[in-house]
Amino acid sequence: MYIHLGGDKIIRSSELVAIFDISIEKSSKISKQYVNHAQKQKHIEMIGEEEAKSIVVTKSTVYYSPISSNTLKKRANVFTDLA
Repeated sequence: MYIHLGGDKIIRSSELVAIFDISIEKSSKISKQYVNHAQKQKHIEMIGEEEAKSIVVTKSTVYYSPISSNTLKKRANVFTDLA
């Protein structure tokens, strides 16, 4: 199954590791360090030109999505409910 992250970006649901609200960057030192590390490794992808509302972590990439974390979690749960 696939999850639409916004724009023209779709990922396999099996690649999904975590979905976070964008506010976690400011509130969690560990998440900020993780994102900084991913940025240095060039594993960050901005989706679209809208302001990011969520961070989606996959096995290989960290995506900044313009779709809210709640909406993305609902989309992801639809697939886990079907399994």
